Amino acid sequence: MQILIVDDDAALCRSLQIQLEGEGHEVSCVHLAEDGIRYIRERNPELAFVDLKLPDRSGLEVLSAIAQLHSPTVPVMITGVQDTKATIDAIRHGAYDYIRKPLDMDVVQFTLEKVAQHRIRSKRKGSDILVDAPGEPGELVGAHPSIILVLKRVALLSENRLPVLILGESGTGKELVARALHCASSPGSPFVAVNCSAVVSTLLESELFGHTKGAFTGAETTTTGKFEIAKDGTVFLDEIGDMSFELQSKLLRVLEMREFERVGATTPISLKARIVAATHRDLPAMVERGEFREDLYFRLSVTTITIPPLRERMSDLPLLISHILGRLNRDLQRKVTEIEQAGLELMQSYDWPGNVRELVNVLTRAMLLTRGDTITAEAVHQAAVPPTKQSCTPDSIKTLRAMEREHVLAALLATGWNITRTAELLDISRVTLRKKIEEHKLAKPTLTP
Repeated sequence: MQILIVDDDAALCRSLQIQLEGEGHEVSCVHLAEDGIRYIRERNPELAFVDLKLPDRSGLEVLSAIAQLHSPTVPVMITGVQDTKATIDAIRHGAYDYIRKPLDMDVVQFTLEKVAQHRIRSKRKGSDILVDAPGEPGELVGAHPSIILVLKRVALLSENRLPVLILGESGTGKELVARALHCASSPGSPFVAVNCSAVVSTLLESELFGHTKGAFTGAETTTTGKFEIAKDGTVFLDEIGDMSFELQSKLLRVLEMREFERVGATTPISLKARIVAATHRDLPAMVERGEFREDLYFRLSVTTITIPPLRERMSDLPLLISHILGRLNRDLQRKVTEIEQAGLELMQSYDWPGNVRELVNVLTRAMLLTRGDTITAEAVHQAAVPPTKQSCTPDSIKTLRAMEREHVLAALLATGWNITRTAELLDISRVTLRKKIEEHKLAKPTLTP
């Protein structure tokens, strides 16, 4: 590999040059930023180690110059200063990695391996995914027949004001469907969402219907409820399966009479809004167990929309990835243009229990682990590793040995299997870490699905 070292410490440059040349690399040294920029412009080395503090200019300016020159040179910042802001600035200016002085040859060697892999990946053909420009917020994305059926159902139900029950697993996009229905039927009116599982049961009635001054302890003023705020728009009752049995009966009456009363009042108020409810629960099973009112279920389920889980419409995955990456590019101010084919195949082999919400989270983490314009298979793998689930039941308590194994493995994955950084993170020596790896029979995961 052709390597350039830009550092005013002549002794460090010479020492690093000797060690790298001993491994077969072609190494050149310069001591000024201007000389480094000129060398990169003329020679385009494969890798450049750049010191943060140089006599004539900041190392950050060298990084900026590499970007402006559109050079294939991969820059790695080196510094003896512990400066979090400088680290962040270096990454923002295009540094592929950041190494602290005094240089540890294990870290340098690991960086060389990563750069070599990065250059190989950069030459590979990416997936056929073309990243979209940011779409409209809340847009339903998909071409699978099951999603087309959902859209047709939304269009049909938008022609009336009947209550609608939306069914689907967590993360499938039930609120997106509710908003699509609202936009199709009453776009100029309010859309009011209420999470029935997030509001204390005793307060949910007041949240929905409002209350008068003095209706209960703490009711110092008359408050308007969500049903009234929505006017002739839509009230979206998310996770209605978590609504208390008592409040279910009051909601049934509202749906039948099309009117309600504020808590503490006797004057009825006409309900003008459309009620759209959603749940991931099995309502028929809840009805059988006596946990959900049968009459309310029948009242809501006259008109239903069922959203398929992502695993049943995997042909939509490229479309969803494209749409999500376009939005993330805008939100995170990035310019990711593609995902490696191996990374896409890895995502296609997963069954996505968390559905589209989980896909968004994985792509967000993968983008944050990506420094270039292509999300790698390695970034996808690291982003998709599920967090360790803790349990407080006696039967699921793990041994200290098992917990240690999981903790060491998590630290290795978090640092990209960097021995030195992992040892620092765990506050142990590299020798101890290597013993732990051997003891627990840990192996670096492959990047292929």
